[in-house]
Amino acid sequence: MLRNIQSTPVTQTDKPYNPRPIERKVDAAFSGIMEEAVKSADQTNKVTISNHAQKRLDQHGLQLSDSDMVLLENAVETLEAKGSRQSLILYDDLALIASIKNKTVITALKSNEMNEVTDIDSAIQINEKR
Repeated sequence: MLRNIQSTPVTQTDKPYNPRPIERKVDAAFSGIMEEAVKSADQTNKVTISNHAQKRLDQHGLQLSDSDMVLLENAVETLEAKGSRQSLILYDDLALIASIKNKTVITALKSNEMNEVTDIDSAIQINEKR
């Protein structure tokens, strides 16, 4: 059996609904963890130069610029996508051995000083002039 129910009309007000603002407190430890996560996410594609490789570059009077590092990062990304682990990166007159997993250049030498290279599974050549 249906009954007639009287309904009251809904009226619209000019004021938007504005609940009382909620103050949220973030735990300092959680905040620190989140900041570290953001920093590490920013550096996931960064290639680092080991102390040994930096000493070798210094011996030859070589310095890698920001644009050189971008090219190295691109090469490492390419090698990583193909499953490489230890790679020879030929860059102009420079030969670099890199750990692809760690994204680290572990040694550097002039190409003309390279007699033999062992314990690598791949190689790539960067064709840019420094």
